[in-house]
Amino acid sequence: MNHKKVLKSQPPEVIYTPESQLRRPVALFQQMWRDLLASRELAWRLMIRDISAQYRQSFLGVAWAFLPPIVMAAGFTLANDANVINVGTTDIPYPAYVTFSTALWQTFTEALNGPVQAVTVAKPMLSRVNFPREALILAKVGEVFFNFAIKLILIVALYIWFRIPISWTVILVPVALIHLVMLGTFFGILLAPLGVLYQDVSRGITLMTGFWLFLTPVIYPVPSQGTFGFLVKLNPVTPLLVTVRELATTGIVSDSLGFWVVSGLSFVGLLLTWIGFRLAMPFVVERVSS
Repeated sequence: MNHKKVLKSQPPEVIYTPESQLRRPVALFQQMWRDLLASRELAWRLMIRDISAQYRQSFLGVAWAFLPPIVMAAGFTLANDANVINVGTTDIPYPAYVTFSTALWQTFTEALNGPVQAVTVAKPMLSRVNFPREALILAKVGEVFFNFAIKLILIVALYIWFRIPISWTVILVPVALIHLVMLGTFFGILLAPLGVLYQDVSRGITLMTGFWLFLTPVIYPVPSQGTFGFLVKLNPVTPLLVTVRELATTGIVSDSLGFWVVSGLSFVGLLLTWIGFRLAMPFVVERVSS
């Protein structure tokens, strides 16, 4: 009797064949869904481990979640007050504007870097242990939301300090924030297999996001004219980040069409890159372990 119970509790057997999984899309999506569900517990354990290591091995601990937005806000506020830069009029006091926007930008970049960092760190484990690779991605997504929850303490403190009124649309902020994280995760999963093979990918992301920041309305409102304004509006991060900020401040969404277009493309792109990730990782692991 006990032997039968053990057999029933075993996971379904997975058979690998030379045939491409794309030939049977229904079976592929079923297996993806099963692996996603099966990876939840491992993802939770990985997330707890990474968060504990992140703050335990740091002297300042959770202060690192606050310091970058504060430092950036202080620097650009001083530059704005000294007329070194002219950012124009913002909907809320400029220090709060920059701090909140920087927190959102960091959340996006963490979502982008997360998959690449996860598979790079887990490289030795990937070649030795067979487990759902989705657990690595889910763990990093959970870490992104945990870090934002810490930043939220600073944002609430700024709202209280500057007496910023809150609209009812603030309850929709988590939905828009999920879309922002979804876009970053899409780019991250797209680059993750290459990140395992080449260290240049991580360095390139750092270089790219540094330039990308200045094309995103983090330290300035969205420009309405000129070539620079066109590039800022063409930036896929712009409608998502701006919508999160507007829902949390004015309650008036200025570009709802752009938000939903980018969100739709992010969802489709995330699904396609997830399929590509599953198909590419066995070849990547084989090349790394050889």
